[in-house]
Amino acid sequence: MTMTERLLEATKEIWDGYNETPFVKGIADGSLDHEKFKYYMIQDYLYLIDYTIMNEQLCRWIADELEMQDLAVKLVELIRNHGSVEKFVVLVLHESRIYTPGEMAHIQNVLEKLKNQKEVERQKYKADKLMESGELESAILVYMSIVNGEKDDSVDKRFYGRVSACLAGAYGRAFLYEESARMYEKAYKICEDNKMLEGYLYASSRYMPQDEYQKMVMGNEILLEIDNKLTEKIEKVRENINIEPSKELFEEWKKEYRRA
Repeated sequence: MTMTERLLEATKEIWDGYNETPFVKGIADGSLDHEKFKYYMIQDYLYLIDYTIMNEQLCRWIADELEMQDLAVKLVELIRNHGSVEKFVVLVLHESRIYTPGEMAHIQNVLEKLKNQKEVERQKYKADKLMESGELESAILVYMSIVNGEKDDSVDKRFYGRVSACLAGAYGRAFLYEESARMYEKAYKICEDNKMLEGYLYASSRYMPQDEYQKMVMGNEILLEIDNKLTEKIEKVRENINIEPSKELFEEWKKEYRRA
C-alpha cells in the first residue's frame, strides 16, 4: 500500500464526514449559529459553491435569525427562478456587507471564473488557495481526491500532471520527501516539464542515501545537468539567507511539524 493510499484510508472517516459536520447540517436545516455563519462567509466563501445551500430552509433562517427579510425574499425568488449558485452566493455576500466593494469585485470575478470551469478545475483552485493560506493538510486531501479520483476525460491530461506536481510540492512542505519525489516523477511522465524533474531531484536528495542519489544522477545526462543547476540555485539561496540548519535541528523541525 502506497503512502497516498494509507493517507486516504487513515482520513476516510474525516473525508466522508464533511457533509455530516454541524456547519454543513446547520446550513441544510437552518439551525446554524449566526456568528459561525458570518465567520464562514468571511473565511471560506469559495466552498459555498460546493454545498447544497440553495434551499428555502436557509432563506427562512436568514429571515428569522438574521432579520434580513428582504434578502430572504430575493434568495427565494432566485431559487424559484433556477438562478445559479454563484448569483446566490454573491447576493448573500453583498447584502451581508462583510466585504468591501473591492473585495466583492474580486470575489465576483473568481466566482465567474469558477462557473465556467469543470469540477476538477474548481477543486484544484481551492486546493491552491488552501496552500496559499497555509492549510497544508486540507490542500493535500483535495489534491489527493483529484489525483486518485475518477478522471475527467474532457480535461487535458496535462492538468492531472500539474495537480500531481502541486501535490508533490505539498508533500515536500510536509517533509514527506519520498512521497514528494514519487509524485514529481508521476507529474513529469505526464507533462515532460524539466521543472518537475528539478522538484523530483530535490525531494530525492532529501530522503535518498547520498551514494544512491549520486549513482542515479550520474547515470543520466539530463538529471546530471538539472542537478548541477539545482545545486547552484541552492547555493545562491544559502548565500542570501546566510543560514544552514544542522541535521539535528532539521530533524527536530520535522518532528515538531508532524506533532502539530
